[in-house]
Amino acid sequence: MTRAPARARTLLASALSVTVLLITAACAGSGRDVPRALPQGVSEPPAATSPSPSATASSSAVTGRSTPVLNDEQLRAALITEADLGPPWAAAQGPALWRDGTLKATADDGDCRRLLEVLYTEEPFGVPVGPRASVTLDDTAEGAQLREQIGAHRPDDVERALAWLGTLPEKCGTFRAATAGSGAQDVEVTELPLPDTAGDARAALRVTLTGGEPDAAPARLTVDLAAIRVGEDAVVLTNGGFGEVRAEVTRAMTQLAADRLAEVARLGRLRV
Repeated sequence: MTRAPARARTLLASALSVTVLLITAACAGSGRDVPRALPQGVSEPPAATSPSPSATASSSAVTGRSTPVLNDEQLRAALITEADLGPPWAAAQGPALWRDGTLKATADDGDCRRLLEVLYTEEPFGVPVGPRASVTLDDTAEGAQLREQIGAHRPDDVERALAWLGTLPEKCGTFRAATAGSGAQDVEVTELPLPDTAGDARAALRVTLTGGEPDAAPARLTVDLAAIRVGEDAVVLTNGGFGEVRAEVTRAMTQLAADRLAEVARLGRLRV
């Protein structure tokens, strides 16, 4: 698929800045006590805000499809890749082991139980109603796994999900969960502000689960969940692991995912 030259140069420059600085970070961060330097492309976004759930839901209202549905090939072209992050990121060989061991969990409270289900299924908007595409990448140095999914969803489902996610830091700030293979977990839910320019509407959380079997040392799993609407499609991005999970990487890849999907949609409209 041919992209607009100016936009392609912008995306390529963004990807290269992320890659070059991540390579530098990997070389500089060989000591476990010294955190890897942040890539230039994954620095804290300026003026990130935390919109209220009602404001987020209002901005996500869509009355109907006025543009063609993107096909599978177009959605795949919009996905981020390991080249956008650079080493030590690589294509994943399979789902992370902690997905079944720790994220397959339940809680007494209904909203908190639903949150755990969403983290496990990675479907805050439900099952896509049309074409879909996904990619999974592994941080081979820290053991984190990043997954992006793009798909078409019913506008009302997107609106409700974004509003609901925005309420969870208050509803499920801290709670106890029972897991399938990692014992009881203490769960903490906090808001993860995203750049205002990431899509048309957005919500994101950072969830940490700390615990384990009684005779084992406590382990801490961190999972970032970002959900955004881009036009009439939606992106779900998760970034999680037992090692260092960089919120800055989550923010930067969410922004890049939104920009790339918007550009693919724009080019699709031009061809109609």
